[in-house]
Amino acid sequence: MRPLEGITVLEFSQFMAGPSAGLRMADLGARVIKIERPGSGEAGRKIALKNLFLDGSSLVFHTANRNKESYEANLKDSEDLERVKKLIEKADVITHNFRPGVMEKIGLDYKTVQKINPRLVYATVTGYGTEGVWVKKPGQDLLVQCMSGFANLSGNKNDNPTPVGAAVSDIITGTHLVQGVLASLIKREKTNKGAWVEVSLLESTLDLQFEYLTTYLNDGNKIPKRAERGSANPALGAPYGVYKTKDGYISIAMGSVLKLGEALNCKALLKYTNPESWFTNREDIMTILRTFLIEKNTSEWLEILESNGIWCSDLYTYKQLLDHKGYQVLKMDQKLNLLSGEEVHTTRCPIRLNDERVYSPKPAPRVGQHTEAIIKEFNL
Repeated sequence: MRPLEGITVLEFSQFMAGPSAGLRMADLGARVIKIERPGSGEAGRKIALKNLFLDGSSLVFHTANRNKESYEANLKDSEDLERVKKLIEKADVITHNFRPGVMEKIGLDYKTVQKINPRLVYATVTGYGTEGVWVKKPGQDLLVQCMSGFANLSGNKNDNPTPVGAAVSDIITGTHLVQGVLASLIKREKTNKGAWVEVSLLESTLDLQFEYLTTYLNDGNKIPKRAERGSANPALGAPYGVYKTKDGYISIAMGSVLKLGEALNCKALLKYTNPESWFTNREDIMTILRTFLIEKNTSEWLEILESNGIWCSDLYTYKQLLDHKGYQVLKMDQKLNLLSGEEVHTTRCPIRLNDERVYSPKPAPRVGQHTEAIIKEFNL
């Protein structure tokens, strides 16, 4: 039995942040019912990565909506809306990411829904909160990475702002939403009352940067400076970064420059005896390392550094990673069979329960696939 079995979630959410929260709850046993517009379904079905579609929906939709059911409802239709309200009476959680004011207009805002089901946990995702000049601005991952300052942390010193090539704002926001929902469900067991959980893409992305923002706020508002080349964290001193080797790359994490110099037998590093210099002379130290590490293959450096307890790693492509026994032992991928006969090859839930991996028993649904069954089950 998975920990969230018996919990019913009504997912009005679209795209990635809200659905990724539903994905995690579904993986952990919750029954997640997507409330979708008739015909076209939620907008995320049309958002494609590399224009890849399976069974009429985008590949990315299939990755974020496994283990869910689909219920068609036109929320502007009074009969459909009444049926949805009956579902709400028996649900435990609602998630939505409509812009502020939309659910109020429909009549499914928190105050109204609370009267229908006082035990309900009402969880909302916004782009930038519910007040202020950005309220109506589209909440989208790239925009939020840029507006939050996050895009200034990656890349080299002279690069343009460099957003991360993954939906980090969406995913971290979905994670925070799940945390709020679970905390509210625990409290409900004590009080028999639901709660309103709110998260925003901007606030979650700011929280993701707490170490940089805290440094900025406590260090005279100085902006972290990216290294000349190869640094993955602008607030950390040398040797932290990625370096070219004779046949590839090697990453070296934080640690003592002196210990690194001794392990490499690199005399030029041994003069940096004061740890403060690892920050103030970061560029000089990294230049020395770039010149030194280019002389041997990555595997040779790894053998030397790892035997001396230096934190380091190879840099893998996806092919190298998936072919590596270190990845294969994790059994991280799974295959889901669609009604169309097509197959989705994706990753599994990263959480293990009682030392067992969590795999998905069913793929993402077609639009309205479960409508009739849900109507009968809940007597709608």
